[in-house]
Amino acid sequence: MQPGSVHCQAVMMTQLPAGHRLGIRHLRKFSAAAQTVADGASPGAAAEDRMRGWAALMGVMKRVSTIFRAKANKALDKYEDPRETLDYSYTTQLELLQKVRRGVADVATSRKRIELQMNQVQQTSDKLDRQARDALAAGREDLAREALTRKAGVQSQLTDLQAQFASLQAEEEKLTAASQRLQAKVDAFRVKKETIKATYTAAEATTRINEVFTGISEEMSDVGLAIQRAEDKTEQMKARAGAIDELMASGALTDALGGTPADDIQAELDRMGASGSVDNELARMKAELAGGAPKELAGGGAGQDVRPGQQPGYPSQQPNSGGAQ
Repeated sequence: MQPGSVHCQAVMMTQLPAGHRLGIRHLRKFSAAAQTVADGASPGAAAEDRMRGWAALMGVMKRVSTIFRAKANKALDKYEDPRETLDYSYTTQLELLQKVRRGVADVATSRKRIELQMNQVQQTSDKLDRQARDALAAGREDLAREALTRKAGVQSQLTDLQAQFASLQAEEEKLTAASQRLQAKVDAFRVKKETIKATYTAAEATTRINEVFTGISEEMSDVGLAIQRAEDKTEQMKARAGAIDELMASGALTDALGGTPADDIQAELDRMGASGSVDNELARMKAELAGGAPKELAGGGAGQDVRPGQQPGYPSQQPNSGGAQ
């Protein structure tokens, strides 16, 4: 430990109150300063480090600000409509033209007021001139001198008013010319605005129609996906129904309403029996068409029933309900 650090710590121990929050903060600062002095770092190097850190922080803040402005610009550009922007610009130009016209009107009003003052001053000057002549004719040279003195003051006012009048007249002409030029620009901008709006609307409609035809629009994309999903489900249901039919025909699945089906051997036998019955029925129909019904055997009564196990032509013995006689 160097003597400088011991001295700084001793100074801090004597100056800071114990257990005080402000003293703790100051203690941390003094400790950092003491450590800097103890390590042999110069105050200029510390200041340079602080400036370097501040420059790095400012660079980060500038980058964050640039990113934020870029994101905001992109988000605003998404919702910007050129037609609305053009209409707003046209409205702004009309307001500016209206301000110019009001300025021209104000200048013209001031010019007219100066002109009225000039007329009044001129009338006063003419009156004083007549009074001086009348006084001189009456032999009152002193009175004529007073009238001419007043006339000289009035003429000075008239000269000032004439200068103001000329200045206002020149300003009025300048503003009038500017108003006319601005009016021409506004009219040209209005024509161009309407042309651009019509072109943009047509291009937008064409784009939407082409997107609908090609299926790349959001609405048609959703419809196309819905149709594709419906077709996929339909094909899946058809495949499932065919598989279930095959499994039921092979006996792998049971029918809950038709009982337990026979196995594949019994099913084949049933199909063979049904085929033999059809063949017999077909042979009988052919025999009827060829020569009529087959002849009955001898001894057999017309309409006699032949029971199973009984020989044709021999009557069956009826049991005697009354007993043997």
